[in-house]
Amino acid sequence: MAKAVQAKGAPTGQVIPCKACPLRALPAFRPFTAEELEFVQQFKMGELIVEAGSSIFLEGSDSPHVYTLLEGWALRYRMLESGRRQVLNFSLPGDLIGLQGALFGKMLHSVQALTPVRLCVFSRQRLWELYQKHSGLAFDLTWIASREESILAEHLTYVGQRNALERLAYIIMHVMERCRKLGLVKNDTLVAPVTQQDLGDAMGLSIVHTNKTLRRLVATGAIEWRRSEIIVRNSAELARLASYEKRETQPRPFV
Repeated sequence: MAKAVQAKGAPTGQVIPCKACPLRALPAFRPFTAEELEFVQQFKMGELIVEAGSSIFLEGSDSPHVYTLLEGWALRYRMLESGRRQVLNFSLPGDLIGLQGALFGKMLHSVQALTPVRLCVFSRQRLWELYQKHSGLAFDLTWIASREESILAEHLTYVGQRNALERLAYIIMHVMERCRKLGLVKNDTLVAPVTQQDLGDAMGLSIVHTNKTLRRLVATGAIEWRRSEIIVRNSAELARLASYEKRETQPRPFV
């Protein structure tokens, strides 16, 4: 495992069988065939708990494992030589972590746990067996990689071409919509470990600019911001400010 995980991660006492995976019950994810489910159960080596604030991967690390995030939140980011941080995306349940390292030999970004997270652990070496014997799951990995690329492209567009208010409205809308599909939004309220610094680092804004812009966004009546809570008061106004288009998608894959 990655050195950072070995230092702060711990194996779980109980491992959830893939057949009883809580993510399988969510309509956001596509069902497995019986053959695929059997392979994934054998593919899974165990589970790992990583505490909040710990690194799952560090940029440049080489790990023999890849992970599916089963519970909790994580953050993908890169650190610049100046010490500034660029948040690439938020990782949520069902997301695959470490595929980049498996294909390129090392991670080109870091991943940090924002909350305590539970990870399903898979052998990197058996990825090739997956590609050889299970074309459906191989397509799923391609879809997952393409989806991550599309999210990065959308983030880059907003960072480069939108003003601060539009950027902040977009990243909040983006996170809310992803969490709705996972059943994490209750009564338009999301309990989230995301800070103003995280939002600013995702959208290329300083913490001072983020704070001022967030107050402007709250003043529109679109959202309410509380510590550890985001409440959408007017989703139509939030979507308008963000120039956000909801995309109807089919159930997404996960491993």
